[in-house]
Amino acid sequence: MRCGLFFLCMVGLVAAEPAAVRDLGIPVRGVSWGRLHAGATPDGKPSLLVSFGQNNGGLFVAEVDFATGHCTQHAVKNPVASTFPTAAYRSLRTGILYLGSAWDGHLHRFDPARPGRGIEDLGRLDPDEAIFPTGITEAADGSIYIGAYGGARLVRFDLATGAFTRFGRMDVTDQYLYPLAGDDGSLAALVKVVRPHLVVIDPLTGEHREAGPAITDTTDKRQFLKLAKAIDGRLYLDTHAGKFRVDGMKLSPVEAVPAEMPGIHSAYAHRYQAPLVIPGGWMARFLDDNDVGAGAPRSIELTNTDPTVPARTLTLDWQGGGANLHVMEPGPDGRLYGSGYMPNHLFVAAPDGSAMADLGKHSLAMGEAYSLATLGGKVYLASYPEARLSVYDPLRPLNFGLGAENNPRDLGRLDSIGYRPNALIAAPDGRLWMGAGPDYGLVGGTLAWFDPRTGEKKSHRAIVPETSPAALLWLPETKQILVGLSIECGTGVKVQRLAGAFALWDPQADQLVWSGDLGLKELADVCSLAPAGGGLVYALIGRGDHILSQGAPAIRPRLVLMDPAARKVVAEAWLPEDFGPLSWHGLFALRVGPGGVVYGATAHCVFRIQPGTCEVERIWQQSKPQTRAGTVWLTAADPEAIDVVGPIIGRELFFATGWRLRALTLPAAPQR
Repeated sequence: MRCGLFFLCMVGLVAAEPAAVRDLGIPVRGVSWGRLHAGATPDGKPSLLVSFGQNNGGLFVAEVDFATGHCTQHAVKNPVASTFPTAAYRSLRTGILYLGSAWDGHLHRFDPARPGRGIEDLGRLDPDEAIFPTGITEAADGSIYIGAYGGARLVRFDLATGAFTRFGRMDVTDQYLYPLAGDDGSLAALVKVVRPHLVVIDPLTGEHREAGPAITDTTDKRQFLKLAKAIDGRLYLDTHAGKFRVDGMKLSPVEAVPAEMPGIHSAYAHRYQAPLVIPGGWMARFLDDNDVGAGAPRSIELTNTDPTVPARTLTLDWQGGGANLHVMEPGPDGRLYGSGYMPNHLFVAAPDGSAMADLGKHSLAMGEAYSLATLGGKVYLASYPEARLSVYDPLRPLNFGLGAENNPRDLGRLDSIGYRPNALIAAPDGRLWMGAGPDYGLVGGTLAWFDPRTGEKKSHRAIVPETSPAALLWLPETKQILVGLSIECGTGVKVQRLAGAFALWDPQADQLVWSGDLGLKELADVCSLAPAGGGLVYALIGRGDHILSQGAPAIRPRLVLMDPAARKVVAEAWLPEDFGPLSWHGLFALRVGPGGVVYGATAHCVFRIQPGTCEVERIWQQSKPQTRAGTVWLTAADPEAIDVVGPIIGRELFFATGWRLRALTLPAAPQR
């Protein structure tokens, strides 16, 4: 959460005792963006480097002892800002490892021949828009080219001078750029994600133009573009419309594409395109979490080109500092369940903080769980990417997989469009309902349901045009689902409308009953819903950072008390300006506490809503919020800020500050 909170006194109320916060621990210590970089030392010995990302401690490089698996770790210079190595490439010429970091958009260098230098920070790639690199490639002259988000920007790093040449945007609309350099001097890049296409680039001037076929419909999986560097050192483009070789600033049709060159990194993946044979005939690969680079990868398999040399396994002993938490809810056994953020590991803890455990992978989606619900004694989680649904039974042993015998079990996708599953609820009819934002490059999210008893599922796209569900609430009085809608688009797309909406959905008929804005002007995104009693509902409406980054104007958050059956607003109040904006999403920020009283939270405070009104009373505030230019920023250096709002169990409000699980003991309700 990234906002402060204004204190509004309620006349005639006696002040309650001060609220107290306690730390419960760090549930998840996994890593993300893990890549294995094979190579050689200057004296010709085999060399293994591993790069990892993490929230607590920032990205790091581990030198792996080829005999024992022991890891010598090297930390990044700015662990608060340089958390994830979203692009990495080990030079085939020098053995130097280059890393690009999110979310500060810096380029880093680690030279295993000079380990005393550690990870060198080479500077900001492009101050205009670039917040993380998407790909790194090495040209024949040794220059390093980096693609970056946002703005699909291209940057060159000169090894001799240490200077950056910033060529700017390679596309006027799209945001992602994945470059590759050929040994003949060619330079090309894939542009993604709204209209994927290839650009050929003059490496000296940055002059560029589109070449070859484009993907006109990203939902049509028959259309594809694959840019690769082949064993002849040239660049090739394999597409649904033919095969081509990149010849400078043009494409030449070819009959076949040669095999890919070993040691060239795939665009936005966690592996190299083909294994590199290192001195002694060895090839190395991860045995665990190899495809996603997230989790707790500790096993490296070494195989040899000589079949008489037996394979062996190295066990890595790297130490993680902690992964941010992303969602948490009570489970069927009264314990707290939640997800880590890259890696998407399931954790559990008793309400008093005891018996805390990382239960490991629960989904093939290793980003993070966005939402969680309990149904039939089981915990269901909906995760990014692909809005994959998974299930965990606390009464059965751990054995992750895809089959009925597995636990947790990945149940797959409910549709081919949903990607960020903002909401998940269990309905009384035994079905789960999921609301999700769309895939990269798309507009209009999905409302979908799944029946665990039969496996049946169905999805509805954009129940209100150009919107995505952000919050769901079952209404027992009308047996309908109230849907809070956001203007969220798929990543890489600009918003198509400015107003969110409300909708009523009949689950029995499986159709839309009503949608509208309730007459609310400047309706932003409906981020959170909570029952207020008597058929009324509280809605928190605001605009998070992820919506602002898609081109929407900022709107101050407000609280609305509504009557869904009558489709009218009972009360509303704009939050004062010193509340600040909503957090990065604002989801689940309203929670029902003892006696049915509704509580809310922002980044730096917790508040209680006076029943039947939109007046709020602050009950806890961070003592010294970190600010910059008048805006509250949430960083790992902010020691008290609320990042994720969890449930209220008894008088305990659970939340996360980065990687730390915490609990706030709510004061007793004030007496009149």
